[in-house]
Amino acid sequence: MLVNPSRPYLFRIFLAVAALLLLAAPACTRGKIATQHEYMYVSAPETSLRDRVATMYNKVGAVHNGDRVDVLERARRFVRVRTDKGVEGWIEQRSLVSQEVYDGFQKLAADTRAQEVQGHGATRAELNMHLTPSRDGEHLYQLKEGEKVEILKRATTDKNAPKPPPPPKPGAPPKPQTKGKDQKAGTTPPQTPAATDASPPATPPAKPSPAADKPKDSEPPKPVMEDWYLVRNSSGQAGWVLMRMVDLDVPLDVAQYAEGQRIVSYFVLNTVQETIDGQPKEEAQYLVLLNQPKDGLPYDFNQVRVFTRNRNRHRYETAYREREIEGYLPAKTGHATFEKEGDLPTFTIRKMNAEDKIVDVTYKMNGPIVRRVLTPEELADQQARRAADLAARQKARADAKAQKASSKKKKHH
Repeated sequence: MLVNPSRPYLFRIFLAVAALLLLAAPACTRGKIATQHEYMYVSAPETSLRDRVATMYNKVGAVHNGDRVDVLERARRFVRVRTDKGVEGWIEQRSLVSQEVYDGFQKLAADTRAQEVQGHGATRAELNMHLTPSRDGEHLYQLKEGEKVEILKRATTDKNAPKPPPPPKPGAPPKPQTKGKDQKAGTTPPQTPAATDASPPATPPAKPSPAADKPKDSEPPKPVMEDWYLVRNSSGQAGWVLMRMVDLDVPLDVAQYAEGQRIVSYFVLNTVQETIDGQPKEEAQYLVLLNQPKDGLPYDFNQVRVFTRNRNRHRYETAYREREIEGYLPAKTGHATFEKEGDLPTFTIRKMNAEDKIVDVTYKMNGPIVRRVLTPEELADQQARRAADLAARQKARADAKAQKASSKKKKHH
């Protein structure tokens, strides 16, 4: 196409169009350029930004765990990003997570902000904080070895469960469900069981058929279960980690009484003053929740123990023990005022009752004595029974007195 130089305005338009085409050509061959803001977050502890995608490259900057970056361009398994400080460079895709994953962690932290802390611990190694209690769950934040965390919840999941699907991208249409070979029209495909969050099933599971009805070779392998803790770090970030990778900060003087059980949770009920080597010292008294030393149990704990201080012998002793229960987190501690006893430390646990319902049960501790606190309904029922017993005793005494008078009258006649 030839442009007549005598018509300058057409010549200028031609030059502008040609310049735009020349600028667009390298971008088309290099990779996909983002046309709108797309933010991602660094999931690696620390990684470098490259000046180009090649075996030999220069480092132009560094990003750290949790940093936000703006996606500029994609090429193969690399992404060109811009940091909040304006530094641009290439980073591997695997070191980033999407905005949806970041929002999921923000929601998890917000939902558990008011959660009662179930104990404190320290990590055994560097750990990823997962969005769900699963090895294949999305992860963003990381914990250092020995980092202090707060325990919030417990869950148990199948170690070999299929990986959950990635979160949908904003604005993407829902993926249509396809019918498998074994799925009939109009039927719903079977669902994968979700991770238990310390909640029992609404109805007891059906009893399996006798083993004699099926050959041993046809029995499916049993799932390998793993226990997880939902934890929160000092920055307020929350996530799931394997329970066995966290050591609870229970004093050795208390932990030695576990008797082979696993300490799941613990609380400080109050402190008492004790004189050791002529010096006054505040010593804590503990509520400890324990379970069998294995993963996959449907309940969080099966034993409750209260440890108080023997201030004369300078040691912990068991003031209260309750066994063979099905207990569920969270447990709560506090104080309450009682008419004759004054202000006392209290604790409330959730456990299954005889009617297979989870109920809250509260206890009070007065010195080394622990007793259950009756609910208003239980108190009213107790008062009614006492009134009925008193009325029955009064009637029995009246009947006995009347019978005695009648016998005396007959003898007189």
